[in-house]
Amino acid sequence: MGNKDFSRRGFLKTLGLTGAALTIGPAFNKVEAATAIVEGRKTITGNNALPHRTLGTGKAAFEVSALGFGVMGMTYNRSQHPDKKQCIRLLHEAVERGVTLFDTAIIYGPLTNENLAGEALSEFKGRINVTTKFGHEVIAGKATGRQDSSRKTIRQYCEDSLRRLKLETLPMFYQHRADPNTPAEEVAQTISELMKEGKVQHWGMCEVSADTIRKAHAVCPLTAIQSEYHLMHRLVEENGVLDVCRELGIGFVPYSPINRGFLGGTLNEYTVFDVNNDNRHTLPRFQPDTMRANTRIVNVLQDFGRPLGMTSAQVALGWLLQKAPWIVPIPGTTKLSHLEENLRTFDFNLSSKEWHELENAVAAIPVMGDRYNAEQQRQVGR
Repeated sequence: MGNKDFSRRGFLKTLGLTGAALTIGPAFNKVEAATAIVEGRKTITGNNALPHRTLGTGKAAFEVSALGFGVMGMTYNRSQHPDKKQCIRLLHEAVERGVTLFDTAIIYGPLTNENLAGEALSEFKGRINVTTKFGHEVIAGKATGRQDSSRKTIRQYCEDSLRRLKLETLPMFYQHRADPNTPAEEVAQTISELMKEGKVQHWGMCEVSADTIRKAHAVCPLTAIQSEYHLMHRLVEENGVLDVCRELGIGFVPYSPINRGFLGGTLNEYTVFDVNNDNRHTLPRFQPDTMRANTRIVNVLQDFGRPLGMTSAQVALGWLLQKAPWIVPIPGTTKLSHLEENLRTFDFNLSSKEWHELENAVAAIPVMGDRYNAEQQRQVGR
């Protein structure tokens, strides 16, 4: 499957699938671009413009670029130790290329990621949006491993985030993980108060259940839910989360859309993770034996994209973008080449039938290893 003569027809034949030939369409004008993105069609329009999408509805509506930028890996959990000036330059490049949504959190560092985002992006206030998250307890700059979404703590964390991000109002404030000691309705009420005070514009929740979403949304309308979602982890399709988002008009922001880099094809069983700055070495799915087994999935993405000139990362992002017009992935990187690669995802025109064939091909391969260890798993789906 890896030879140069590999064709789309060969891909389908190998997998036992049939379907129309996949094509790359011509460039679309700006009017066509507004609808083209739903099917993954080309939508970059010139002047470094990116297509936009809207998370949420009504007063909770929040317009952002169709791809965001996850800042986390610049300082936290990704074996990277890039120079701060290098990170700032890359974030500026993302802005110039049309990215308007940047994602960080208090726990990333802790605190250092927000500081970086504030230093790099505060000059673009009014042009871009930096979203952040509360919920993990941080005391004296150290994570305790507990969740705290009490009213007092949320209000304090809001003030602290505003200061670090150099903002007067937070464009979006997510609850990072549910607090078992604070009901969702109480969290929503606290956020509603902060909105009335002008300190928060929109809010969201991360890795929560469909029932929790309903309870919180009834008190203070949610703009977005952020959870892990990609071709190797599709739980939100099965547990009602995407269904309730569709029903209530809530946007969805997939984090780790390239499965923490794995679907990009550069990680393998021999990859060594920095135990001091990379949580992947603790994750069952990133152990040598499971990575070796799961490479079969990466191979499918590479073989699918090769005749089109698409990388496996672009295939992974394109698949997410075509799932719904209210889905906005937030891939992160420390490399300009990867940023450019991610944004070129919009250059390709694939039919929904072709995406479905890819989906079926991946689904036929068992995913080995859990995404989280036992402690992390206890914190999700509440």
